[in-house]
Amino acid sequence: MKVMLILLLSTVFLSAFVLIDNPPVADNPFFEEYDTPFGVPAFDKIKPEHFEPAFEEGMKRHQAEITAITKQTAAPTFANTIEAMEASGELLSRVSTVFFNLNSANTSDAIQKIAQTIAPKLSKHNDDISLDPALFQRVKAVYDQRTKLKLTGDQQRLLEKMYKNFVRSGAALSPEKQERLRKINGELSVLTLKFGQNVLAENNAYTLVIDKQEDLSGLPASVVAAAAEEAKKRKLAGDKWVFTLQNPSIMPFLQYADNRALREQLFKAYLERGNHNDARDNKKIMADMVALRAEKARLLGYENHAAYVLEESMASTPAKARELLDRLWTATVPVTKQEAAELQSVMDRAGKNEKLAGWDWRYYAEKLRKEKYALDEQELRPYLSLDNVREGIFTLSNRLYGLRFEKLTNVPTYHEEVVTYEVKEADGRHVGILYMDFFPRASKRGGAWMTSYRRQEVKNGKKVTPVVSIVCNFPRPAGNAPALLNLEETSTFFHEFGHALHGLLSNVRYSSQSGTAVPRDFVELPSQIMENWAEEPEMLKLYAKHYQTGEVIPDALIEKVKKSSLFNQGFATTEYLAASLLDMDYHTLAPGQAPKDVLAFEKQSMDKIGLIEQIPPRYRSTYFQHIFSGGYSAGYYSYIWSAVLDADAFEVFKQKGLFDQKSALSFRKNVLERGGTDEPMKLYQNFRGAEPDIRPLLRRRGLDKAL
Repeated sequence: MKVMLILLLSTVFLSAFVLIDNPPVADNPFFEEYDTPFGVPAFDKIKPEHFEPAFEEGMKRHQAEITAITKQTAAPTFANTIEAMEASGELLSRVSTVFFNLNSANTSDAIQKIAQTIAPKLSKHNDDISLDPALFQRVKAVYDQRTKLKLTGDQQRLLEKMYKNFVRSGAALSPEKQERLRKINGELSVLTLKFGQNVLAENNAYTLVIDKQEDLSGLPASVVAAAAEEAKKRKLAGDKWVFTLQNPSIMPFLQYADNRALREQLFKAYLERGNHNDARDNKKIMADMVALRAEKARLLGYENHAAYVLEESMASTPAKARELLDRLWTATVPVTKQEAAELQSVMDRAGKNEKLAGWDWRYYAEKLRKEKYALDEQELRPYLSLDNVREGIFTLSNRLYGLRFEKLTNVPTYHEEVVTYEVKEADGRHVGILYMDFFPRASKRGGAWMTSYRRQEVKNGKKVTPVVSIVCNFPRPAGNAPALLNLEETSTFFHEFGHALHGLLSNVRYSSQSGTAVPRDFVELPSQIMENWAEEPEMLKLYAKHYQTGEVIPDALIEKVKKSSLFNQGFATTEYLAASLLDMDYHTLAPGQAPKDVLAFEKQSMDKIGLIEQIPPRYRSTYFQHIFSGGYSAGYYSYIWSAVLDADAFEVFKQKGLFDQKSALSFRKNVLERGGTDEPMKLYQNFRGAEPDIRPLLRRRGLDKAL
């Protein structure tokens, strides 16, 4: 049932669909088929005032379709109940897809206001369907006879998932408990949106304005140029440079700025987002969410929220997820402490007579990198222009899967900076449409993600091709230079493109099983395996070319990158694991245990694992969007779970060849095309021939000797 996917929408991947006849409202682009190339959304016609009428009509039509299913006199069958539900809610899914994607990538005051209004209505609508006793009885009747039905594998899985979804949504609860569940769902829908809106507002509210040239000491010319352009955009008089909490601004400042006091100021502003006891404060919002999630889980018969969430994951239980996190934490702690000691030594040699702090780590790590490996990140940027990285990813996708990418100029987009490509097979067959949106702006939330505007499915015997989008926050072009990336940003691009391939290459029958519709701890496999190619010497020579001269990256520079690959891995792994463990601590709380003081709880959680004071968790509680507004609650561990898979899977290409097409075809057929049609571990084993081994991941991060 498509509409069941509507609510938790950040990195969640929804589909858009064709509208049925007889539109009730004139001049609303949602009430007619998109008259656009490839049937993409008519962004040039869609306006904020179109959304609420389309939502209202979408819910009305969806309810009518459900009523038609429950009122029929024919006995429940897979076709008249399960497939009928799967096909229902097209208009509602269509408008929801566009709306919630815009709310993340190009929001406005009008859209945010609509979101707050529509969220509880959508929650009630979803509950009306998932708690409909007549509908549940029909689904249960089909489920109870499943062993007698001659269903294909994907049909069997669709039936099982649909039945489970009803039970997990409270269909088997008493009326009294269902009523409480409805209230919880309604409150959570509003709190989820408010949390994300507050983080966006916090990101936009803070600026560090510099008006003294000496305060720019240490910063690369490209970073200074970008800060000057930001000041001009804000119409500041005189020579000014503006730094923000957007990653392309704050991270290079922390990495290069000589002015320690300003590094501290910016660092603390970053850590204090959502913690100002004002209208944008997130402490009570997240505490309420933790409490409501725990109560909901208990209502549904689970010990805690994590147990509820992980039942449908590869990990299956919080204990198994925690076991992996604890094992990696044990291996990481000594590495991180050694790194901290090395950085303190660098500070001491500089005669600073200061103790290493959080705002010093990136700064002195960059100095140590130069000292140990003679590698200056600024040496790499000229070879990693956004255009060159994109062409490298296209080349890789062609070498592995035969895909071709043709730029389009005749399709509408939701922002002037969005670029669009038609994706084709090697023989010219249409695969899908790809949007890419690269640069930060006030209307876009931070981070990077992939999403869908239309998911692949088979409808009336015809394959519906996907429309997917990559959204990032990369540095803008500055001065006379194009957008230049560092290695981490390059890796992010490869990562999100892996998600895009998962959506584009989907080859399933049902939309709810399409592409990225898989458990959280499996969805990151296609994205993270792509990262492995980014720094391979053979791959770098294909795309890393100087933006001015066209010179291929020198072997000496590649060798520096290779030798420094384990550098600062303790820091990177520690900040990630700390956030993952914090997520687990919040979501293994029982009802009534939600913290009254979330910052005290966070400190207790981090003290318990022995997190060193110089490294905060990657996301502190009040701006942890992944788990409080991004659909990853009790699931942030999934990146490292999938890292075990991707490191093990990439061993195939290391053994058989970086561009081995036979291995790529196997990965495509067994993973990328299959979506959620089978158990993830089975899909993985079909490709790899065995369960994953953790050792490749430990070697890749330099943690194998620490165990």
